[in-house]
Amino acid sequence: MEQNRVAVAGRKNEDGGAIGYRPIIHGIGLCLALVVCWLLLSGYFEILLLSLGAASVAFSVWIALRMDLIDHEGVPMHITWAVLRYLPWLFWEIIKANIDVARRVIHPALPIAPSLFDAPVSQNTDLGQVLYANSITLTPGTVSIDLNPGVIRVHALHDGAAEGVLEGEMDRRVSAVEGPV
Repeated sequence: MEQNRVAVAGRKNEDGGAIGYRPIIHGIGLCLALVVCWLLLSGYFEILLLSLGAASVAFSVWIALRMDLIDHEGVPMHITWAVLRYLPWLFWEIIKANIDVARRVIHPALPIAPSLFDAPVSQNTDLGQVLYANSITLTPGTVSIDLNPGVIRVHALHDGAAEGVLEGEMDRRVSAVEGPV
């Protein structure tokens, strides 16, 4: 499994491990993420339930460590701040695309011209490529159909949606979230 981490990161440090991989820090990050999710989803703050939640989080992190699942892509702490900058931009793009699709559907002439096209992908990791493909799908008027290395097959509702993907702004922003690999 250590070999997989090295292959994913692409670079090695002196002891042969992947650069940027710190199992303790990534384990703590996973633990904090699970605690936050548990608290937000449960909403209970009684001692018994908090202790059961803590036990389940500890057990889940232990299982993840035993299965060797904690790595820089499984617990992507390195993109946390970049994602927080990316999400407001993505939400604004989703709102604009929703308005555009609603106008086209309500318009009496129904000005749509569906098309399939291949969009180039500049992300280096699977995480970055999936983030880009999901961002395209979240934006109304476009759907990611297939993801291959270096290219995403996209269905667009009209030419303007296709041009929006092909101009590359979303690709550049997702690459910035992904950071240097």
